[in-house]
Amino acid sequence: MVTDPGQSVEGWVRDAQDALRKGNAAAALSMLERAASVAPSNPLIPLNRAMVHRAMGDLTAALRDLDAVLALDPYHFLALLSKGALLEQRGLARRAAAVYKDALTIAPKDDQLPQSLAGPVARARAAVAEHSRALREHLEERLRPLRRQYVAENLERFDEAVDIMAGTTRAYVQQPVMLHYPRLPAIPFYDRALFPWLTRLEAQTATIREELLGVLDAAEDDLVPYVAYPPGTPVNQWGELNHSRRWSSYFLWRDGIRQESACARCPKTAALLDELPLARQEGFAPTAMYSVLAPRTVIPPHTGSINTRLIVHLPLILPSGCRFRVGNVTREWRLGEAWVFDDTIEHEARNDSDERRVILIFDVWNPFLSEAERELLTVMLQAKNEYFALDAPLQ
Repeated sequence: MVTDPGQSVEGWVRDAQDALRKGNAAAALSMLERAASVAPSNPLIPLNRAMVHRAMGDLTAALRDLDAVLALDPYHFLALLSKGALLEQRGLARRAAAVYKDALTIAPKDDQLPQSLAGPVARARAAVAEHSRALREHLEERLRPLRRQYVAENLERFDEAVDIMAGTTRAYVQQPVMLHYPRLPAIPFYDRALFPWLTRLEAQTATIREELLGVLDAAEDDLVPYVAYPPGTPVNQWGELNHSRRWSSYFLWRDGIRQESACARCPKTAALLDELPLARQEGFAPTAMYSVLAPRTVIPPHTGSINTRLIVHLPLILPSGCRFRVGNVTREWRLGEAWVFDDTIEHEARNDSDERRVILIFDVWNPFLSEAERELLTVMLQAKNEYFALDAPLQ
């Protein structure tokens, strides 16, 4: 092969790739060395040198070349993917999985992935999953004798930590879309003992349900889609439910405003809500509503607006096949049993039945806030609205 001494580095690399395809690895290495003398900091050169060394069966040299690429660019996707494959080829499955995991965090989306990389990426995902399962089994085996000493303990939180350590699941944190109030715990479902009034709420399930049925019989047209983004707003995961009555609501309170006609139609429910410690922030909270989820409908994963308040669910119409996930914890509702959860942790709901599901939803203060914090927070949010209202409306 005749080469031009003045050609570009890319030209040298192309010639080296051509030589390797023809089986002339020595010539390929020679061309890459000449390219390196011109551009020693170009990661394309050691990347191709690694391919040549791998083709020659010299995996040690190939790994050294890939480390040279990563020294120049630690986020070089192809180098990470190749290094994982080489480590796996050398029988170092655990190290390979760690490198594959790094590669997958920066991998292009599947629809943007070159076809030539589809197979290697699939192998990387499989290797990471295999490693996570093997590590999970190892941890469980090592912990089993000690766990027997604590068989009466509630170890749900520890079990989740094991899964996170193994990589079989991920850690879910609070992700409020409006305000993250610092130093509040990220608890998916809160301990009932913090809300002693839940038993009083649950005792009124039949009464609340009776008023709900009256709404569904006489005022179902007053139910409105819960998701209602205006035109031009990015809807993200809400495309299927935007302006859809498949997830609809009948509001008793909405953003701190009592819905008088709805409360008049459901007076006993409204009176009970007035007795409960709802989060009360003029212009913001509470919100209380009947939430109606149509058959075969999924509310996609999402997070709420602010972690200073928590959400209460009381099931009223509950067919089988309805589930609710907050973070790594999935529960099935039970008719007449309420729970309190943090909606700023990713959560989703499913109605896999052929009937609609209805629950009463309302918000309460996070119990770890002081009275002073509640008052100050309310004024701060009102001040924020006042600030943005200073702009003149668009003409």
